[in-house]
Parts: sequence; structure tokens; C-alpha cells
Amino acid sequence: MEYSTVISYYFERIQVENRVCPKDIECSELGRECLQCAFNCTCVYGSTLTVMCQPKEGVICKGAKKFPVEMRCLYCYQTEPWQHSCLGTDQCLAVSSPRATFTSNCTVQSDILCMGNRVFPKKLPCNWTSGYQWSTALLLSITLGGFGADRFYLGHWQEGIGKLFSFGGLGVWTIIDVILIAIRYIGPADGSLYI
Repeated sequence: MEYSTVISYYFERIQVENRVCPKDIECSELGRECLQCAFNCTCVYGSTLTVMCQPKEGVICKGAKKFPVEMRCLYCYQTEPWQHSCLGTDQCLAVSSPRATFTSNCTVQSDILCMGNRVFPKKLPCNWTSGYQWSTALLLSITLGGFGADRFYLGHWQEGIGKLFSFGGLGVWTIIDVILIAIRYIGPADGSLYI
């Protein structure tokens, strides 16, 4: 795992653990990150069990301080994809340096109770897109490429300005860009894939 990934993982973990929990609500309605539960780590994976929970130290709430909570026997990293959210795809540059996967920091939703760390690293596939169409980029390059429209469309606005003020590099830059976009060498500036 890369050093920056490890640092951001622990920073995100500290943020979640130090999140201010709401006050003056029933203890049983607190988000699961605000609770301390006595887990049975020898339970059968996927089975339903009841655990006794209480608010973490310093959390103020109303009602019973110890209460039962039903949960499925699984660790947080085993939750379903819709039960956790993962941070962006900034490490997934699909066009310039293709990778099969990237490591993202994921956080379990507040209403899900699971064992282990609520923030965890997860490998995700690098197949994301931002909605740019290759055919649109190629059409813009052929028709309005001399004015930098193709570069503006793909988010390369610095090159677009240069192309606009140099009249497409007097046509040379325009021809080169048509070829580079046609062979998909130039992609969206955010590193995503074409649709």
C-alpha cells in the first residue's frame, strides 16, 4: 500500500471516530459510529445476532444507556457495496496510466453495525467515466479543432487557450490533435475513460 494511501486512511479513520455525535436523542437512535458494542467474534458469518451496545465515552444521550442491537455477523470490510461509501477516484488515471484497480478509503453507513474498523481501505476497479464521449471529442477536433474546442471539451483548458490564440498552431496542432483523439491517446483531463 502506498504511503499517501496509508496516511489518508488513518486521517479518515480519526475523522470518523472523532465525529461529533448528536446530543439529546435516544441512545438507541445514535449512529453506529457513536456506539461501543460487545461483539461476539466467534459468531457464524452472515448469521443474525443481538449485541449489547452503549454510547461511547463522552456521548450524551437520553434513555437507557445499555440496549440490544440486532446485526449481521460480519466485519465492516465485508459489507455490501451499497452499505458503505468510498472516496473518489483520484488514484485511478484510466487513460494516462491505466491500472486495473486502485485503493480507496471506504466508510460504513451510520445505520450499519459491523465488527472492526468503520473506515477501511478497499481495492476498486478502474473503470470510471465522467461522461465524455469519444465521438463528440473527435467531431469537435475535426470541425472546431483550430479554435481549441476539442481541448476545452475534454477539460484541457490551458492547451485550449494556447490552441485558440495560435489558430490551432497554424493548422499543425489541429491535425495532430485529430490523430491523437482518433487513436484515443488524448482523453479527458480528469483521467477518466470515454463513454
